[in-house]
Amino acid sequence: MTEARGSAGPNGATHARHTPGAPSWVSLMVHGPAATQEFYGALFGWEFGPGPQQLGPSVRAALDGRAVAGIGRLPPDRHLPVAWTPYLASNDVDLTAESVRLCGGTVGVGPLDAAEAGRMAICSDPAGAVFGIWQSSARSGTAVTGVPGTPAWNELLTFESANVAKFYETVFGYDEQPSDPAGPDRVVLRVDGRPVAGIRGLGTALPRDRGPHWMTYFEVADTDEALERVAGLGGQVLEAAHDTPHGRVATVADPEGARFALIRPPR
Repeated sequence: MTEARGSAGPNGATHARHTPGAPSWVSLMVHGPAATQEFYGALFGWEFGPGPQQLGPSVRAALDGRAVAGIGRLPPDRHLPVAWTPYLASNDVDLTAESVRLCGGTVGVGPLDAAEAGRMAICSDPAGAVFGIWQSSARSGTAVTGVPGTPAWNELLTFESANVAKFYETVFGYDEQPSDPAGPDRVVLRVDGRPVAGIRGLGTALPRDRGPHWMTYFEVADTDEALERVAGLGGQVLEAAHDTPHGRVATVADPEGARFALIRPPR
């Protein structure tokens, strides 16, 4: 990963979360919402309340009453990968969705209104990675970050970073930090000089069963202890905990196979 904790800052400052291009929300569509709520409730301490119903039954996960993420039910006839999806902020989701199309991406759902929460669309970039666009109301979006159980970073895992980075830069106006030609194929996307997301090119190491996809990192107090809880709750450890310059990180999957990362930031 690159610079975790840079996407919104402590307590999810509203101006940061709603800045165009900044990740402002994450959601997960699953086949069994009740079991999924039990898993994440036990892992992160989330509580659940009703969410927007435009895409079917959904709930909003919260910590101490402050929104963190969304979980919805996949239609029974839709056999789609179960995956966490980041939503990137926009001041005009219709205009951004049109830019996605013009730049070689696909708009799969919307744009449509999500009740009082805002307006959204679900898209894929030219390499096939799925992401959302979110035009939020004044009070919506992830309401808290920087504490255990909240999104800390989002990173795109793809074949190579250069061309797909140009897509996101054109659509969302990011400032790009180019990857080091002599080092790993990584790009940091920035808004007003602030890191908001990363792109990592894996080449042939990209899992064939997943293809290009976004990975959400959730903050935890203790990565190793969280891994034990994941396993005990029926999840799977995909990459053991290891230390990085940005904290202690591990990659896991929930019981339905949705992949995500755990990170304990440096102390």
